[in-house]
Amino acid sequence: MAEGYFLVPIASALRMEQAEAVLNGTLAAARAEGLLPLAVAVLDAGAQLVAFRREDGCGVLRFEIARGKAQAALGMGIGSRVVRDRLRERVAFQAAIAAASEGRFIPVPGGVLILDAQGQAIGAVGVSGDASDRDEYAAIMGIRAAGLGAHPAEPAPAWREAGL
Repeated sequence: MAEGYFLVPIASALRMEQAEAVLNGTLAAARAEGLLPLAVAVLDAGAQLVAFRREDGCGVLRFEIARGKAQAALGMGIGSRVVRDRLRERVAFQAAIAAASEGRFIPVPGGVLILDAQGQAIGAVGVSGDASDRDEYAAIMGIRAAGLGAHPAEPAPAWREAGL
């Protein structure tokens, strides 16, 4: 290398170790509850993919769905279940957001914001493979396992009874 050659490090609020802890915790929670095979995408606050895993037997579109759930949460600043609930009657607005995001906006449960100790979003995890409320449960448990906060903080009350 030439003398004086260097790169300025780019700061990341969500470190790779944290993203991997979220991913591993999510899959551990899913296996403990016997969920269907999952795809898990962990994004930083700029919606860049930091970690991803797709379990054996998972459908081929699950990556795109998981990422879209996480991007919906980041794009709106709330968990994707809350996005769904708030936009339930606003179909035209949902369509406009989907168009603006070039299809990277999936407003159903399973996209959960990852919060730091100050309550700021440092990323999001998106999960797809089981019923959406079950996906969200696994995501919240994965974030907790990594010692971070989640939005929403609690899974849907009847997440175990959710059907596909």
